[in-house]
Amino acid sequence: MEIRLSHLKLIRWFARILTLLFAAFLCIFAGDVFEEKYSFWMTIFALFMHLIPAIAILVILWISWRYEWVGGVFYPLLGGIYVWWAWDRFPVSVYFLIAGPLFLLGGLYFISWHFRRKNG
Repeated sequence: MEIRLSHLKLIRWFARILTLLFAAFLCIFAGDVFEEKYSFWMTIFALFMHLIPAIAILVILWISWRYEWVGGVFYPLLGGIYVWWAWDRFPVSVYFLIAGPLFLLGGLYFISWHFRRKNG
């Protein structure tokens, strides 16, 4: 299967932009920290704890920007870890909402890495 360079660039940039949007989506869930009656420092700590998944996704994006195979391996791994950790806590739709994009991102990064390596 031959893939054109323009399609490869489209896949690569789509994966990067989708990763940024997904990280922003995860940051929305950190907003519930402000509903609690924590002290200032406890609020900062809780906010940091809620933002760890988005930070992890952005760190992987930073590495995947150069080494796409990292995104192809670690995004699905994060999705699997989330499903394992949260199993039986939420409705199935939540797993699709959180882990689904991670599996999609992993596939996009893997495709980008594979064809970039194949086409030089």
